[in-house]
Amino acid sequence: MKIAVVGATGLVGQAMIKVLEERKILMDALIPVASERSVGKKIVYKNREIEIVSMDEAIRQRPQIALFSAGGSTSKMWAEKFAEVGTFVIDNSSAWRMFDHIPLIVPEINGHILTKTDKIIANPNCSTIELVLALAPLHRKYKIRRMVVSTYQSVTGTGVKGIVQLKNEREGISGEMAYPHPIDLNVIPHGGTFEENGYTTEEEKLVNESRKILGDQSLLITATVVRVPVYGGHSESVNVEFFNDFDIEEVKTLLSQMPGVVVQDNPAANIYPMPRFAEGKDEVFVGRIRRDFSQPKTLNLWVVSDNLLKGAATNAVQIAEYLIEKKMV
Repeated sequence: MKIAVVGATGLVGQAMIKVLEERKILMDALIPVASERSVGKKIVYKNREIEIVSMDEAIRQRPQIALFSAGGSTSKMWAEKFAEVGTFVIDNSSAWRMFDHIPLIVPEINGHILTKTDKIIANPNCSTIELVLALAPLHRKYKIRRMVVSTYQSVTGTGVKGIVQLKNEREGISGEMAYPHPIDLNVIPHGGTFEENGYTTEEEKLVNESRKILGDQSLLITATVVRVPVYGGHSESVNVEFFNDFDIEEVKTLLSQMPGVVVQDNPAANIYPMPRFAEGKDEVFVGRIRRDFSQPKTLNLWVVSDNLLKGAATNAVQIAEYLIEKKMV
């Protein structure tokens, strides 16, 4: 078993390597891959140094699985070349997500649709993963009609540049800007690029990817993405209207029984999800669970998850685990 990590020097690539180690994935070789300027440098895996190789060298080694986190253009250029030598590519970029023939996978929800012929598998957007993991059991039980989602996204979602901008501003240092405005002591209602309809690409990902993963193109979804000055993870305020009515205690039970979801909902004790405490954890945390009294059959949720882990690296590694468990590789 050989597993390649493409984009091994980036934030998500480093997180993928860490998750592979923590989850004790059995393999004979880890193949770290990065751009030409990083080839020959070394990363540490299980207390030993491994040399970073080029794309061509990684393909020559024919890994069974390649975890990609090197951007959409790199995925477009190289994913199919890995697939041609029999590698399962699990891609973290948005390059392949909306192709009908490419599965978009959150293993706890729709891992069962994967087959041996699915050589390119898309990893969803970080905000989408935590949203659908919380909503999947509720959609199965009550059937979602419409949802309104507002996200409060960590600077880690922008990569190293976002982290550096926030740190620089807090220390009074001038430096490169990841955002069009200061992020410290500020919130920026802007994620991705603006489209002609006034929505951003990040907002449209939430809409389109949620429909695809939940297998329901009839879902009515509107979203607003906001960048906030935190490191630990993405938070989401979710207002969801169902076709069928629900019982709050049953909702909490369904959520607590969903693999990968942890209910934190005790407002009297000030217990609710926060990115400060989600950081470094693989689960999706759900709280502030309450009925919307402004209209029938409508629920409010507050959802938080570490966007670098379950929102990216952990979900990708879980897809790899599923392929291994089902003996597809």
